Amino acid sequence: MPSWPNSGLLGTLPPISWVALFWICSFVVLYTYAGYPLMLWCVTRFRKERLLPPSSAPSLTLLIAAHNEASRIADKLNECLNLNYPRSDLQILVVSDGSTDETVSIVRSFEPLGVELLVLEQQCGKTAAQNAAVLQAKGDIVVFSDATTEYDRDALRYLAGAFADERIGAVSGRYSYINAKRVDGTGEGAKAYAGYDNRLRRMQSAAGSITGCCGCIYAVRRALYVPLEPHIISDLVEPLQILLRGSMVKFEPRAVAREIISHGNGREFSMRVRVIARALTGLNSVRSLLLPWKHPWIALQIHSHKILRYALPLFLLGILVASAMLRDRPLFRMVFLGQLLLYGVAAISLIAPATRRMKLFALPLYFCTVNAAALCGAIQFLRGTRYVVWKTQREPTHAS
Repeated sequence: MPSWPNSGLLGTLPPISWVALFWICSFVVLYTYAGYPLMLWCVTRFRKERLLPPSSAPSLTLLIAAHNEASRIADKLNECLNLNYPRSDLQILVVSDGSTDETVSIVRSFEPLGVELLVLEQQCGKTAAQNAAVLQAKGDIVVFSDATTEYDRDALRYLAGAFADERIGAVSGRYSYINAKRVDGTGEGAKAYAGYDNRLRRMQSAAGSITGCCGCIYAVRRALYVPLEPHIISDLVEPLQILLRGSMVKFEPRAVAREIISHGNGREFSMRVRVIARALTGLNSVRSLLLPWKHPWIALQIHSHKILRYALPLFLLGILVASAMLRDRPLFRMVFLGQLLLYGVAAISLIAPATRRMKLFALPLYFCTVNAAALCGAIQFLRGTRYVVWKTQREPTHAS
């Protein structure tokens, strides 16, 4: 009988099984983080996308869904009124989703300046609020924004210019984070992830179409807008619905929105659990796009950039367990110790908040936070939890 270095229930498996598990899980993790971006880079290496010139031709509706945004909505509306787009072709429409603070009265004070308001007495969630507001939209193009984001002055012109191509049904802008208050170290991870996500979108766009938009800055042809169920995440599923209808979804990197990060690691975790559960619910509503024999390129992108990313915690756990069981071998021992170091640094950052101001500690914690949230979000989805309403990050709790 061979003598294996491990004992117990897990140790009953032969070493070859642990080796197979280790390499399969490692391949999936490497493909998701590096292989898929590398594939996109290869596809687009000699296929640079020609960006269309900015335009002020189409009529726009700038739609802002707000719930209890009294502390920010006045600044947002002043910024909107100063955007470089003809006022005669720009409708600024705010939908108050069951706000209980001064949001409604503040928006009403802007009505003499041309701002329009739709009041929903009961909070029904961002997606339902957008559905209701689109019915009052007058522009040929509807631009979806958040009350917490600041647009570059020419952002609308760049979004509008992309629609000169009649094949395009939706356009996503580029988002970035400002960690002005250096809250909890979360900002460093969020900024790094935003840069990674924007680069992927740019390559996806050059390769054909992107498969999800930035929720704080994206635009849709009003004629193509599809009303969604309240528990569906709109900035993911609305673009997918447009793809199903045969139009393209593009990325416009010159249309920039910025948001100040004002929440810490705990709220980042809660927010991501909610977003991932809603994303999985949304993907389940457009299952035909996941079938490679029907939509090969789109399905490959969704599986690579969404589904595998949400499943990564399981593969990371597989690497940890397999390398632990094979730690008598130098390569696997090095990988195992590397993981212990990564998770140890994240644990220190979690226990000692002061360390989160350093990237060395902030990034491992953010990595663990995002993946833990992905696991919890998937569990919530499988349990049938459906998130509909939301509360602003400046409030003490999240609704579910």
